[in-house]
Amino acid sequence: MTETMTTRTHARETLALGLPLAASSLAQMALHVTDVVMMGWYGVLPLAAVVLGASSFFIVFVVGSGFAKAVMPMVALALAQGDETQVRRDTRMGLWLSILYGVALYPVFWWSGPILLALGQSPGVSAVAEEYLRIAGLGLVPALCVTVLQSYLSAFGRTQVVLVVTLLAVAVNIAVNWALIFGNWGFPELGAQGAAVATVATQVVSLLVLGVYAGLLPALRRFHLWQRFWRPDWQAMRQVGRLGLPIGLTGLAEGGMFHASALMMGWIGTVELAAHGIALEIAALTFMLHVGLSSAATIRVARFDGQGDRAALRRAARVATVISLGVALASVALFLAIPEPIVALFLDLEKPESASILAYGVTLLAVAALFQLADGMQVIALGLLRGIRDTRVPMWLAAVSYWVIGIPASYVLAFPLDMGGVGLWLGLVIGLVCASASLMWRFWRLVR
Repeated sequence: MTETMTTRTHARETLALGLPLAASSLAQMALHVTDVVMMGWYGVLPLAAVVLGASSFFIVFVVGSGFAKAVMPMVALALAQGDETQVRRDTRMGLWLSILYGVALYPVFWWSGPILLALGQSPGVSAVAEEYLRIAGLGLVPALCVTVLQSYLSAFGRTQVVLVVTLLAVAVNIAVNWALIFGNWGFPELGAQGAAVATVATQVVSLLVLGVYAGLLPALRRFHLWQRFWRPDWQAMRQVGRLGLPIGLTGLAEGGMFHASALMMGWIGTVELAAHGIALEIAALTFMLHVGLSSAATIRVARFDGQGDRAALRRAARVATVISLGVALASVALFLAIPEPIVALFLDLEKPESASILAYGVTLLAVAALFQLADGMQVIALGLLRGIRDTRVPMWLAAVSYWVIGIPASYVLAFPLDMGGVGLWLGLVIGLVCASASLMWRFWRLVR
């Protein structure tokens, strides 16, 4: 009976921490979804360009976000050990590394047009994507700093404010998109550039609100987060960097696989790329639920690790894994039951090309149902491993799964075997299955 009650307590506490984080992840994803939906209403070529541009931005962002994600288990561990000074040191240097990274990588966005052309994209799509990225790239620093502050507050259990601020960002994004993409309310019609301006605006607003909250909330003032912020702390910076860089490169391995799939889909055709973008956005929405649960697992595992309670650590890991499995099965049922209405939400069905995009998107969504279980398990495993500060070996396991196995499988199935976009997505399934199996094996081997 005690075991059952303990498991129930773990489930209750995981959900209490994870549901707001999952909802926040969904709201964060809604920022990108609103861009895709509104660009889908605007036109096919701008939609394809924004899909490509947003995917490119994400690749650069995900590497830098490793420093922010490292802050979460480090702060949770420091809190469990009662080391308030280390909490401040780790968070500040996470912000420092995020700022330095964002400034250093902006030239990639400025010269994105030639890069995309070299990767085989059409001149029209590359030109519009470059216009989008030159503006959206200005939001990299605030976006990364927002992620650091979200990790900092989540480690304290302040997940509700993370959710509220993210919902505010969605509202700002929708309003600015509506004004600048289509030229409503007397504003100029900017198309893809308008979507980029909206993205930067939401990131800046989010940073200001979270920064003020983290600095002024009475319960957090004793940590003096912004006091002498300009002073470097080289030891803490090295610690955050050592843990965070492998996390970012692991994200690059996975995100890069999906970005490569977008590039290869662009070789097949513009309609196929647009359908790919829509189907991927839908799959990513359900994935965000797993991301929230993964963050909750990271925090709880780091706390129990700091307290030296290995039995509670293992039980918390099992509970998080079971909850994620339930979410994955529900997603599979949804994708297979009503694919057409879901894909249609992203399209203006009055446009002549929408029928082709809808049909192709429905097919890809059926394939996406196949990798829901594997995708959920691999991100939960990564969260658990980060909780015990194991990031280097998981980086290599992910890289092999996605780039030695997944991407070659996608290419062979799509082109030499002539399976097109469906074969390309089946290759993604293969890579995700390998990642989930190897990462879960790694975690349970270490904790046992």
